[in-house]
Amino acid sequence: MPPLDMKPNELESYWMPFTANRAFKQRPRLISGAKGMNFTTPDGRTVLDATSGLYCVNAGHCREPIVKAIQEAAGRLDYSPAFQFATPPVFELTNQLALLAPGDLDYALLANSGSEAVDTAMKVALSYHKIRGEGARTRFIGRERGYHGVCFGGISVGGMVNNRKAFGNMLTGVDHLPATYNRAKQAYAVGEPEWGAELAEDLVRLIGLHDASTIAAVIVEPVAGSTGCIAPPKGYLKRLREITAQHGILLIFDEVITGFGRMGYAFSAERFGVVPDMITFAKGVTNGAVPMSGVMVRKGIYDAHMTGPDYAVELFHGFTYSGHPLAVAAANATLGVYKDEGLFERARAMEKPFADAMMSLKGLPHVADIRPIGMMCGIDLDSVAGKVGQRGYDALERAFFEHDLYIRLATDTIVTAPPLIATESDIGQIRDRIAALLKGLA
Repeated sequence: MPPLDMKPNELESYWMPFTANRAFKQRPRLISGAKGMNFTTPDGRTVLDATSGLYCVNAGHCREPIVKAIQEAAGRLDYSPAFQFATPPVFELTNQLALLAPGDLDYALLANSGSEAVDTAMKVALSYHKIRGEGARTRFIGRERGYHGVCFGGISVGGMVNNRKAFGNMLTGVDHLPATYNRAKQAYAVGEPEWGAELAEDLVRLIGLHDASTIAAVIVEPVAGSTGCIAPPKGYLKRLREITAQHGILLIFDEVITGFGRMGYAFSAERFGVVPDMITFAKGVTNGAVPMSGVMVRKGIYDAHMTGPDYAVELFHGFTYSGHPLAVAAANATLGVYKDEGLFERARAMEKPFADAMMSLKGLPHVADIRPIGMMCGIDLDSVAGKVGQRGYDALERAFFEHDLYIRLATDTIVTAPPLIATESDIGQIRDRIAALLKGLA
């Protein structure tokens, strides 16, 4: 049956994630193909992808080297156990990741989603402190408006209210730093805002409240993505590194969105000049083609676990699909595309044209703030009185059906994060279609 002939009841069985299911099934937004910068729909329309899927298709859609690598891998080895066995390509991948990561983040634990990567990093932090005789360090510090996936660890350290409120107490022993956004002091900032570095000092207050001896790790997104693209104030991340190092607390950067070129580098830690103790990654590592995630871990953390008899398992953690052959093939090919085409360097070169294009939307109807950094931008819209999220949803629908544009939404914030292959012409089209969209919004 052709997809366009599907009736609402035939869409009913799929409980869609992070979706207004009832509204979607009344007017489905269906995608049937993709290539380069664009999606295609079952009725043959071409839809410009302004957000790299879910911030993951950094090299553009259906890239031939990646597609070919996955096809060949599927015909050669469909699955290999991840426990006590491994495939040669997985070592090629982790060696590349170690070279790309800053400092001595030389070891990779592999998983399948950003959510799993975050919970993995949290477990490693607990294990590390226990091995070192500091088992009382069980507390985690997240940040308000942070997003760290949807597993219980991630929503506990995360700080987005709607992701948390339905799920009870979650993990105990968690506290939060304040969000780093203040519109009155940071509106229309390009890149890192001047105001806000002092917000890092709240970690000193939390250490005074809980004592450093109880805190395992601090986890933050270098740039908060899912909440609407909030850049760190100048000096903020470096100050967090200073405080955590001083008190023996691990610092975890969640780079699921910012990794692999979004900020112009393999990891944004390099852009901000900070070496954390762990980095979580996902999305762009395979260009979104096959699920994969992981955690880059500093050498000292790995070495601390390498104790006891050499035949004994050092860390009782892992997943059936850790280092899956198809995901590894996709990742190796993706890293090859990034390197061969200089896409990280290209992102750095395109940052200013992209920021200029997004900032040109200032003054259009309903625009309350614009925040570009790297190849990502949040555009806040004024909320409809008494109907928070209504204007954002209207923007999503109108973009897709009326302007052939795919955008990401965070309540009443439009987020753009185009593939790193985007030309100035592509960016101009994104700008023009958003401008037309804003002028037509009620």
